[in-house]
Amino acid sequence: MLQKPRRGWWVVPGGKVETGESLQQAVVREINEETGLELTNPQLRGVFTILVEDAGVVVNHWMLFTFQASAFQGELVTECEEGILEWVPLAEWMERPMAAGDKLFLPQILATERLVTGTFRYTPEYELLEWRPDAEA
Repeated sequence: MLQKPRRGWWVVPGGKVETGESLQQAVVREINEETGLELTNPQLRGVFTILVEDAGVVVNHWMLFTFQASAFQGELVTECEEGILEWVPLAEWMERPMAAGDKLFLPQILATERLVTGTFRYTPEYELLEWRPDAEA
């Protein structure tokens, strides 16, 4: 996990897709840049719409694509320009401070083989207003 200095929240490392890049290429590149690890065959596990609302008006919107990989090469670095990195045992990771939405969708991804999808609504301060999971297909 990666601890971001701004709020002290722990997140799964990741980043933005660059122009011309596929999602698969982006996740492999971003994880390598932030952690020093090279993922083997990451699988798409979650697709989420993120809405930031101020007084009921959407002021920001993006998509979050979450991947899972069980194999990698390399050694984890302890710091990157994004923050501090640490291997966190599954029994402990939910105790770390993180965005409320992450505490909702990450356990679902680990508990099922299906693709998890839905919409999160946040305030500009990233307080969770609503989590609407999509119905299972």
